[in-house]
Amino acid sequence: MEINIIPIFPTPIYLAKLNRLFSKKEINFVQKQKNEITKNEGNFYSKDTYVLEKTVFKNLKNEILFLLKDYYKKIICPKNNIEPFITQSWLNYTGLNEYHHVHNHPNSYVSGVIYFNSPKKIDSIKFSKRRIETISVLTSEYNQFNSFNYDLPIEAGNIVLFPSSLEHSVKKKEHSNERISLAFNSFIKGKIGCERSLTELTIT
Repeated sequence: MEINIIPIFPTPIYLAKLNRLFSKKEINFVQKQKNEITKNEGNFYSKDTYVLEKTVFKNLKNEILFLLKDYYKKIICPKNNIEPFITQSWLNYTGLNEYHHVHNHPNSYVSGVIYFNSPKKIDSIKFSKRRIETISVLTSEYNQFNSFNYDLPIEAGNIVLFPSSLEHSVKKKEHSNERISLAFNSFIKGKIGCERSLTELTIT
């Protein structure tokens, strides 16, 4: 008997890594922003929520935009000519016994995170599936079909792109190193949808 299990409607998590080290100017800027931070639920973030507009991050912003375009090309595969652009961007600081609460990013289509200080063996980002359970069965082994959470190991230089509606979080840090990341939201310009299907929308 031939049996196939087909995983339909997967959620894309796009993982890349910069092909360079962060410059001294970029690192100094990130450290300086710690003097102007706002308390989040479990950690802190920069008061400046447009950090990628700063001159020091000009190259980094262009690198992120290149990856966003690749995300659209490989995952969305748009028929019309659309252009992603970054809306907001901010720095996150998470220290010992701190965490980042479960959340998503409204008013954004694709969101992302780039990591400045994250040891791969001890750091990760957790993605969560919204639970809609009519029947709850105890499992003996987790797989891609019965899991509601996924921990993605990350390290400095990694860039992760994902649908903004996808819930994610960072578990409480048990190590003394400070986790520093830059998060951003994005949207699109151009013609979206189709006139005949009554879904046409043009954003300029």
